[in-house]
Amino acid sequence: EKPRAAAPANGATAVGGRVDLAPALKAKASPDDLVYIFARAAQGPRMPLAVLRARVADLPMDFKLDDSMAMSPDFKLSSAGELRIEALVSKSGNAIAAPGDLSGEVGPVKAGASGIRLRIDRVVP
Repeated sequence: EKPRAAAPANGATAVGGRVDLAPALKAKASPDDLVYIFARAAQGPRMPLAVLRARVADLPMDFKLDDSMAMSPDFKLSSAGELRIEALVSKSGNAIAAPGDLSGEVGPVKAGASGIRLRIDRVVP
């Protein structure tokens, strides 16, 4: 087994918690709609640092985002001190929010945080 790359000094390579859909919005989502959970740097580029995909049928669910889910090796969760965690219920299946999609966010949270409560509670205008 290869030695693993050294973790950052703070060891903060993951965030986790639980995501759910607000009861008032349940009727606006179908079980097969895709759910994207992103971590983005609280300050800086909007590019997601980690992405997890699920379905509305999986909600509520526990999630964990870590460096292995990075979209680019140059932009990792562990490279950001503070994060915004966002969830999107996508009607189109795309990871880009569109009118009528459902979303929620929480933050800023520290990299390494656990027990985050993320609620999808608004309709994208």
